[in-house]
Amino acid sequence: MQTAKTLKTSKDRSIDLIFVLYRFMIIFLVISLFIPGLNPAKISSLINSNMSLFTSGVSYSSLTKNILRAVNRGWVLEETFRTIYMASIVSCIGVIGAITGGSMSLGSLKLRRLGNVFTMVGNIISLLGFGGIAVAYMQLSETSNYERVEPAIPIGYFIIGGMVILVLILSLILLILQPRPNAEDEYELPQKYKLFLLMVPFVALIFVFSYLPLWGWRYAFFDYKAGGSLTRDNFVGFKWFRFLFENEATRNDILRVLRNTLAMSGLGLATSWCSMAFAIFLCEIKNLRIRRLIQTFTTVPNFISWVLVYSFATLLFSSEGIISNIIVSRGGTAVNFLMNGEYIWLKMLAWGMWKGIGWSAIIYIAGISGIDQQLYEAATVDGAGRFRKMWNVTVPGLLPTFFVLLLLQISGILSNGMEQYLVFENPYNTREIMVLDLYVYKLGINSGKIPLTTVVGMVKSLVSVTLLFGANKLSKLVRGESIV
Repeated sequence: MQTAKTLKTSKDRSIDLIFVLYRFMIIFLVISLFIPGLNPAKISSLINSNMSLFTSGVSYSSLTKNILRAVNRGWVLEETFRTIYMASIVSCIGVIGAITGGSMSLGSLKLRRLGNVFTMVGNIISLLGFGGIAVAYMQLSETSNYERVEPAIPIGYFIIGGMVILVLILSLILLILQPRPNAEDEYELPQKYKLFLLMVPFVALIFVFSYLPLWGWRYAFFDYKAGGSLTRDNFVGFKWFRFLFENEATRNDILRVLRNTLAMSGLGLATSWCSMAFAIFLCEIKNLRIRRLIQTFTTVPNFISWVLVYSFATLLFSSEGIISNIIVSRGGTAVNFLMNGEYIWLKMLAWGMWKGIGWSAIIYIAGISGIDQQLYEAATVDGAGRFRKMWNVTVPGLLPTFFVLLLLQISGILSNGMEQYLVFENPYNTREIMVLDLYVYKLGINSGKIPLTTVVGMVKSLVSVTLLFGANKLSKLVRGESIV
């Protein structure tokens, strides 16, 4: 009896270990879809090396961007690239089936077995896609210009293909080893896993659009030019890091740009309380129709692009704008306020507040609705008036929210945007309006120094993370609360 129980426990542990490996392999399989270096569809030098398998199956135009000359000269057939495109789509669909099955493995026994079936079917579909890629490779191998087409099976074909086969084998083993569920069992997933799976798509988006691009930091260590490649020949180590600080002209530009960035971000921090104050006073308006009207008119500018905002500014403040026309009608001289660099920091602050104060107040309005109404009733009983209740009840209730947003704003002190300053920039205010993001943009576009712009972006990111943890530590020391 004891031996049977021991064997059962040992079998359960083996199944659990296989499940851990199974899930890990599926996660890595999904991540590999977005890694260009592991793209199994890059079977020719005509295919962009920066394309992942996901991109190959989503964007046919990107896949065939460089094949027009080869097709016209008869080196390759366009049908071959259609095959690659369809094979990439099929491979991605198969991986989606595998991740669906992997998600089901978190549920009950009946759901797990169904998930194994999903995974097996998904992996078989992926293998069909890999077969399509192999067919396309054989077609490319028959090219009349082997040196230009350079057909080759990439390493990613074997890595991802091996993972697909391994996951297929693991799902088959689990299907055999797992006991059969009872007829009364249900397809059930625990609540904690339901919440986890709801969060997974957003985590995946953050990974793809926020963390995966960090792979581009490698350009900072190469003497790279647009259209080139990263090789040992153009590897320069920390050359561009040294250039940033050793070159006097670049150093002066960076210092000036940092001054502008910190000044405008500092003004934003100093006026960050305005959104909270606006929300408090807005909620004190008893007439709901007027309150909603004001909230609508102050929130709408957030959805207007900065290009349209600049058009509105031109209508008001240009030499032919409304204000200049009023001045001229009274015997004065037309003035173009937009071409004046004086007080440009305050002007940018004013435009930013006009555009964003209504939107920023929404979170405080939600916070006010969550304050216990009994606190207001108690304050009324104690004889507090409207302003006393605002100061002693509403403000303390919103301070935790305010400090969290303030910490996040401090962490982004070097990232105060680019669009606003790009549209308002002109030769008269460029020295004062040039912020770090705009400087990096112009440095990359005008000078083509992509490695140098990458270095500046890296430094900015590292400083932002340092500021976040520093402000969080200071908050913990002063207030006894933190957000990390």
